[in-house]
Amino acid sequence: MIIGLLGKANVGKSTFFNAATDSSVPVANFPFTTISANIGVAFVRVQCVCTELGISDNPVNSKCIGGIRYIPIKLIDVAGLVPGAHSGRGLGNKFLDDARQADVLIHVIDISASTDAEGKSINAGEGDPFFDIKFVEEEFDLWIRSIILRDWHKIVRESENLKQKVEAVISNRLSGLSINEQLIRTSMEQIGLTKKPAEWTESDLLLLSKQIRIKSKPIIIAANKADLITSEHNLKKLKETGRPFFPTVSEAELLLKKAANKNLIYYLPGDSTFEIRRKETLSQEQLSALNMVSNVLSKFGSTGVQQVLNHACFHMLKQIVVYPVEDEYKLTDKNGNVLPDARLVPDNSTAKDLAFLVHQDLGKGFLYAIDIRTKQRIGADHVLRNNDIIKIVATTGRK
Repeated sequence: MIIGLLGKANVGKSTFFNAATDSSVPVANFPFTTISANIGVAFVRVQCVCTELGISDNPVNSKCIGGIRYIPIKLIDVAGLVPGAHSGRGLGNKFLDDARQADVLIHVIDISASTDAEGKSINAGEGDPFFDIKFVEEEFDLWIRSIILRDWHKIVRESENLKQKVEAVISNRLSGLSINEQLIRTSMEQIGLTKKPAEWTESDLLLLSKQIRIKSKPIIIAANKADLITSEHNLKKLKETGRPFFPTVSEAELLLKKAANKNLIYYLPGDSTFEIRRKETLSQEQLSALNMVSNVLSKFGSTGVQQVLNHACFHMLKQIVVYPVEDEYKLTDKNGNVLPDARLVPDNSTAKDLAFLVHQDLGKGFLYAIDIRTKQRIGADHVLRNNDIIKIVATTGRK
């Protein structure tokens, strides 16, 4: 699973990326600071089952802090986008090629309106974050349409002469976007596109491209720089649109992460508060910065960074958490690690799906699984539930 960061230049994408991943990529106040894609590991946050079971765990492939489990996900921060990107302007082709890898997109916008359409700094309040939302989505739609249009006459001929369904041919053209035939068929139905392909106009194709984008690349908005005074009015307007969004202050999250890493404070990503460990060791400048962050947490309940990641994973991609173990009694792996892993799987995944996810050999040799809570054997088609603890039994183990 890959989460992508969308947005024009200079809205705080790199700061968001650094805050989410504890990475250090260049951050500067000018367009195109991010030239190539940055890929890092971020985490989604859940309540670990160790608290329910009253046991101490020692994870290997995720981490658990005070009963809070942080599960790794891949986060990609791509080059800044400008109007005309679909036709190659700016770093458009690079941006769109990187963004296609993502399963869900976080669109980072400057809700304080302190950047223009090109991503250049202007006076706070003079920009238009709603234009930013519109143009990024339109650029993506136009890019999808441009891929279809490159071979449109060929698509029509193949559909008519070879008696192939048009959705099958389009799906083949969009294979790089992992867009299947069923998704295209559903998109056509939802926009009422029933005409013969030869009669489709470029407007029809744009409408279809938009629907394909909505279904294949869902977007959640990170309304960044939400702490600035010029953000308040725009946050209210954004709420009225009904779009999924979270106010974010990525600079505050990054500051908290750095302070926590230096053991100056106790803070877990996603918390609504933090605790200063040794106040007497902090400078007045550090105390002032932490006080500003405290005001952000009081106002919004969090910095928003963790909440956006969680929403993208669990609400938009509808993932659940499953804990595979090898010993059904001790809840360990072969090395004795208790609850060693927490796996993200799509809702409605089966026991056999989990087996393949853990290791191909387990999937191929799957015999049955054991639900640790009920101690019952479950078959290959058994649908998993959130927080299931599962032992997989197969003819072959992992190699």
